[in-house]
Amino acid sequence: MKIIYQAQKEYPQKLNKIYAPPAKLYVLGDETILNKPAIAIVGCRDASDYGKKVAFQFAYELAKRGIIVVSGLARGIDIYSHLGAVKANGKTISVLGSGFKHIYPAEHKNFCRQILKNGGAIITEYEEHEKPDKMHFPARNRIISGLSKGVLVVEAKQKSGTLITVDYALEQGKEVFVVPGNITSDQSYGTNDLLKQGAKLVTNVEEILEEIK
Repeated sequence: MKIIYQAQKEYPQKLNKIYAPPAKLYVLGDETILNKPAIAIVGCRDASDYGKKVAFQFAYELAKRGIIVVSGLARGIDIYSHLGAVKANGKTISVLGSGFKHIYPAEHKNFCRQILKNGGAIITEYEEHEKPDKMHFPARNRIISGLSKGVLVVEAKQKSGTLITVDYALEQGKEVFVVPGNITSDQSYGTNDLLKQGAKLVTNVEEILEEIK
């Protein structure tokens, strides 16, 4: 484990530009990728099969093109985003809402080894013994968007924590990309609302890449 303080040159400069940047980051893995071009992929925990497939495919294609995939290791869209990047032999960053001694959810702990084996990183602003807390997860979302050039939302319910990440992204001046969803699905209410509000509709990776050049 490494600790990177805000004053150090290794600290991601992208985070210095966000509101309330973490004073220090605890890092497992390759800290240099924190400063490389990245896209965050976020969405609901109880994702549909469609959402899981889409998250995996977008992450796979981004990673194949050398883009770092950032997400939060949660169930649903997050973990399928990490899985897609790893399947492509690409690199992914997982931002935790707890310390390293309490990786959440516990069933994803073994997968963390695969992230690291592929040259990725797992990071947190919380001390290693700090347990998951419901307030930690909204706060860590500012880091997920802060490390990224844009945020891709795959699925989100009407009142979803995913929308907190979108708010941070907009506040930080980042691009917000949205995959359209089934209008009869609860998991698509939030995403389709974002499209009505002007988020960029995307159906392939090229549409993201042309916006972040």
